[in-house]
Amino acid sequence: MLRRLSGAYLGPYKPKLLAALLLMALEAAGTGAVAWGFQPLLDRAFQPDNHGFLLPFAALIMAAFFVRGTAAYGHSVLVNHVGQRIVARIQAQVYGHLIRSDLAYLHGRASGQWISHLVNDVNQMRLAVSECLTGAVNHSLTLVVLVVMMFYQDWRLGLIAFTVFPVSGWFLGRLGKRLRRIATSQQTELGNFSAVLGQTFQGARHVKAYGMEAHEEARVGITIDRLRKLTAKSYRTGASMLPINEIFSGAAVVGVIIYGGLAIADGTRTAGQLVSFIGSFMLAYQPMKALTKLNAQLQVGLAAAERVLGVLDMPPSITDRPGAAALPADATHDIRFAGVHFSYDGEKEALDGVDIMVPAGRTVALVGASGSGKTTVLNLIPRFYEVTDGSVTVAGHDVRDLTLSSLRASIALVAQETALFDDTILANIAYGRPSASRAEVEAAARDAAAHEFIMELPHGYDTVVGEMGLKLSGGQRQRIAIARAMLKNAPILLLDEATSALDSASERAVQDALRRLAAGRTTLVIAHRLSTIADADHIYVMDQGRVVEQGTHAELLAAGGAYARYQALQGGA
Repeated sequence: MLRRLSGAYLGPYKPKLLAALLLMALEAAGTGAVAWGFQPLLDRAFQPDNHGFLLPFAALIMAAFFVRGTAAYGHSVLVNHVGQRIVARIQAQVYGHLIRSDLAYLHGRASGQWISHLVNDVNQMRLAVSECLTGAVNHSLTLVVLVVMMFYQDWRLGLIAFTVFPVSGWFLGRLGKRLRRIATSQQTELGNFSAVLGQTFQGARHVKAYGMEAHEEARVGITIDRLRKLTAKSYRTGASMLPINEIFSGAAVVGVIIYGGLAIADGTRTAGQLVSFIGSFMLAYQPMKALTKLNAQLQVGLAAAERVLGVLDMPPSITDRPGAAALPADATHDIRFAGVHFSYDGEKEALDGVDIMVPAGRTVALVGASGSGKTTVLNLIPRFYEVTDGSVTVAGHDVRDLTLSSLRASIALVAQETALFDDTILANIAYGRPSASRAEVEAAARDAAAHEFIMELPHGYDTVVGEMGLKLSGGQRQRIAIARAMLKNAPILLLDEATSALDSASERAVQDALRRLAAGRTTLVIAHRLSTIADADHIYVMDQGRVVEQGTHAELLAAGGAYARYQALQGGA
């Protein structure tokens, strides 16, 4: 994982990283100089008549600390800059990958889990990169310098002290693997927590309406408790690294003191040499202790990286085929379904051998009970999903042979669920055509019977609609969505219950606007209220993924079949 991260993302920053490495080496050298200074400090500086030596020595020690401080600042800033740029790049890549992924993949998890990847997981990566990338190399260099210094001072004492490092490292390696497993579970649970929070906040109206506050509190409480237990387990595992370091380091110090003390007694070593060695060891203990903490943070970061990069490793299944062509500008934009089969889960078929023809410039309607496959038909035209068998063609071209950008640029969609963003009304109407002028936006709003209510709002077109447009009524949201489709002015118009949330007066106004919009355009309409599609050029009646009837409004009523029964249920003749 580390190799992949460094190989894929560190390349552009090699000059800065090389400069940071040199500064780290300078800091490590300064630390080594401080450790070396203990011997002359005791053996020469702290002796009678030392005036000529004391001040220059003090100046050298001060210079060593100055070098350490400035070098530490320099490499910290450089590496932090690189780390933040890398993580920001990964975050942007993950979001771009997700927003371009198939709807089936996106809908396979709760939105809160995707948010958790982009926020919680990436934040853990950010901490790991900013702290570990800086600290790991820096502390390792310092440790190497001090170990070399210890062996230079006394290789026998060095061997006694050095035993702590490989043994301690073996224990830390095992604990690190365990910590990564715990961190993976912890991040997964954080994703679940984000998903639960998102669902309850979005559904707060229904939670209150059904008096389910206590139920939701209990459900969130269970998730919080699981997170608490995992966090405590992670902390215990990480903290257990500290006593391991202390025990082994203490044993090494005792060994050094015993051996060194006997050497001083024998006259083979001076007190200054022993103190200098112990000083080197104690200074080496600090980076080793820091590396222990960094290892814990690194394991959490690597667990998060595995989850984040796992998202990037999942390629979208709906992409431009090799050699895909743009939809010709002069295309006729007729739509044809030929023997189309489709399944969401690979088992139950949502469409079973559907044949539908929408002639260019005509309006065709789909009618049927909920779950009959009407919306699935609409979803296959812009390739939100891929057909299992058969073909969907636009202007005689299989949609799989067209570029996604050109195909979707020719389609305007007004869905049953109105997707408005927490932005101004102006921005929401212009969402599919950001370059539109204010006058064009207002003209589209007038055609959608929305201009009047917009002007009554406190800030008119500059009114912020709130998350999912919750500051507007259902009918107002739908008219904003219709205005958006009108402004896009695409040759293919897909309407999925586009007037379902409108009152009778608004519905008549919008129906008039939709008829004007549909003129000369290829329009496919889904409607439950048959009065809204009575003027359609052709009507298909669907049931359980099949077309069971087709014809004009008058022909279907005369046939006395499913369409006539729907009409009777709605109070028609």
